[in-house]
Amino acid sequence: MKKRKIIIWLMVCLLFSLLISCNNQNSSDSEKVIKIGIIMPLTGSVAQFGQSGKKGLDLLQEETNNNGGILGKKVQFVYEDDEGKASSSANVALKLINDENVVAIVGPLTSTCAISVSAIAQQNKIPMVTGTATNPKVTQAGDYIFRTCFIDPFQGTVVAKFATTRLKAKTATMLYNNGDDYSKGLADAFKAAFTKDGGKVVEEETYSTSDKDFNAQLTKLKTQNADVMFLPDYYSTVGVIAQEARALGINSTFLGGDGWDSSKLYDIGGTAVNGAYFSDHYSPDDTALAVVNFVNAFKNKYKGETPDAMAALNYDAGKILLTAIKNAGNTNADNIKNALAKMNTNVVSGTVKINSDRNAIKSAVIIKAENGKNTFVEKLNP
Repeated sequence: MKKRKIIIWLMVCLLFSLLISCNNQNSSDSEKVIKIGIIMPLTGSVAQFGQSGKKGLDLLQEETNNNGGILGKKVQFVYEDDEGKASSSANVALKLINDENVVAIVGPLTSTCAISVSAIAQQNKIPMVTGTATNPKVTQAGDYIFRTCFIDPFQGTVVAKFATTRLKAKTATMLYNNGDDYSKGLADAFKAAFTKDGGKVVEEETYSTSDKDFNAQLTKLKTQNADVMFLPDYYSTVGVIAQEARALGINSTFLGGDGWDSSKLYDIGGTAVNGAYFSDHYSPDDTALAVVNFVNAFKNKYKGETPDAMAALNYDAGKILLTAIKNAGNTNADNIKNALAKMNTNVVSGTVKINSDRNAIKSAVIIKAENGKNTFVEKLNP
């Protein structure tokens, strides 16, 4: 019996020793790496956006680690797919915070998902930086939430100003998703600015996220024969609407926001989107040195592929977060938050200055959809 007790005691000691060794190893590994959570729609209706954003961030991670990392540590981006759904975004955010122990989050990419996660990040005091969610509500969650792109009121104002000054538009119709924060926010901003500039929104129609056919709404809008039609939604929906609108004989010039920026727009919309204009955050045709260097590096990594705005904006958001960590001197959440609040730096998409509402003050560009590609028209400052 005594011998059996000794054996059991030795086994317990051995197991305890192994557990300590494993914990020490895990601790040692974590001390060598700065883990940052990335929330992207890698599948779903706007997967093209997520895949582009991931490419931009993968390039940033590679460049950062090749140059020695941050604070003497390697950077590890931990990706989670939210499918472009708010509920999925909330779930993966909790996973990144509780299971992966990330020090900060980049994303989510879409406004609805970013609004969902912002409350979680704020509650857990995890700095969050979205490079693409433009709805004003995102950063209203609290002082740990930051945005490195412009917001919808500015974007809507830019498109409205372009319509009234460059296109000389007097009348406009609108068709938007009333259940999507991004789409509705842009519609509200455009309407207010267009009206202020002397134009008139003569008719507006809405749809829901699940809708696949828009003929009923477009038939009503057609009767107005407006100069422009504002379509503030993502490429996957806009392409379908454009096709149906042209098939009905609508000749209005289509206008939109940054959600249009994807090569898939032309796959879905075809020639129906030719001659349309949309606001965006950057153009690969810009001759600024930061843009040229980024485009060349991206093409070298991805076999000649030209980076779209989602690649550039997520690269920028990640870079700004890494700069904040470097400036903070450690991965303490409060120190990162304070460093982000002071950010004023030049990145691919231009100069980004964070204001008191933790939003970026920066320029926008107007892009023309032409023969299956984006053509740079002009840059507009705040």
